Amino acid sequence: MANWLKEAISEEQRDKVQKQIRDTVEKLLDDVNSRGDAAVRELSGRFDNWSPGEFRLSEKEIQSCIDRLDTQTISDICFAQEQIRNFAQIQRDSMNDVEEETFPGVVLGHRNIPINRVGSYVPGGKFPMVASAHMSVVTAKVAGVKEIITCAPPYEGRPSDAIVAAQHLGGADDIFVIGGVQAVAAMALGTESITAVDMLVGPGNAYVAEAKRQLYGRVGIDLFAGPTETLVIADETVDGEMCATDLLGQAEHGPTSPAVLLTNSMNLARQTLEEVKKQLKTLSTRDTAEPAWQNYGQIIVADSYDEMLEIANELAFEHVQVMTKKDDWFLENMRNYGALFLGPRTNVSYGDKVIGTNHTLPTLKAARYTGGLWVGKFLKTCTYQKILSNEASVKVGEYCSRLCKLEGFAGHKEQADLRVRRYSGEAA
Repeated sequence: MANWLKEAISEEQRDKVQKQIRDTVEKLLDDVNSRGDAAVRELSGRFDNWSPGEFRLSEKEIQSCIDRLDTQTISDICFAQEQIRNFAQIQRDSMNDVEEETFPGVVLGHRNIPINRVGSYVPGGKFPMVASAHMSVVTAKVAGVKEIITCAPPYEGRPSDAIVAAQHLGGADDIFVIGGVQAVAAMALGTESITAVDMLVGPGNAYVAEAKRQLYGRVGIDLFAGPTETLVIADETVDGEMCATDLLGQAEHGPTSPAVLLTNSMNLARQTLEEVKKQLKTLSTRDTAEPAWQNYGQIIVADSYDEMLEIANELAFEHVQVMTKKDDWFLENMRNYGALFLGPRTNVSYGDKVIGTNHTLPTLKAARYTGGLWVGKFLKTCTYQKILSNEASVKVGEYCSRLCKLEGFAGHKEQADLRVRRYSGEAA
């Protein structure tokens, strides 16, 4: 039976926080919906101290951002985008349109059709999340999305040069410097200056995630992504220093980011707890990571690998880093996760920034029913049917008529009966 060496705040406390977030977001969305650009400008000034003449960057402004970056930074961005583009293309190539004659004279098929207009949110108020631009914009381009607009908040009082460069190099059609709920609302609902999108993508803080939840249905969304969650599954094949580093490396995302160690070793659990305390003393992002660890961090000690697996599937975390002597066993048996990071040689940061897999991943147990952002999220798999002969239409129609009668649908039945009557004669 597992025991908790360190526990997080209670579910009741979490629910209280979430209710406050939900109520706040609802009011902000209503404001943008009713007042459009005026609300966006007011909220941007209030939350980001940012109220330029135009939120949309001109080509000249975009180029100025790029020109301020050194060649190494540009090269690094391009390298990361190449890895993401390559893997997205591999995924796209695995998805085929199909068309088959499933019954004599009956042809069924499907086509993978790209979303027309996508809005990508790129977080960047506290940290310039350059990688988030790669993950959504590059992947959408590979999928064949016709138009991509992006929104990112200002960073230190102005557009982030690196984020703007990543958005542009990734293929964004329009780049806006707007942050938070107001950005997501503007893209989803539309304003006088921003045409509404068909789908929202991208991670964000708890407020952005809640805004996407409330807007779902009005527009499509990729998934619920944020705040960041990290689960480290480890045994005594690794040490407390590595576990603590990997936990704090993700806890620094935000003060509500859960970071959890799940182990079958009490010794490793105690080592990790002490290492976290030690590393927090010198971590430059301590102001964010420490409250995240204090309020949302956990250390769980299980009795066995089987129990670790059971707990991990129940948690259904976004990032699951596995560092054990049975890594491939976890790969084969894990069912609920956003992405797996197998072995001590890799880590969540590699996936977040550069290796090629997408870092926009499900949180809040959404991993029970969805994977992360990938090229397929930008595609609608739409079916079609056609009948090539009178005989086939009559045959299907006779079955359909009887099944419609069974359900009591007279109008449906007549659709079938009309074709049976018309094409029976012609077939004869």
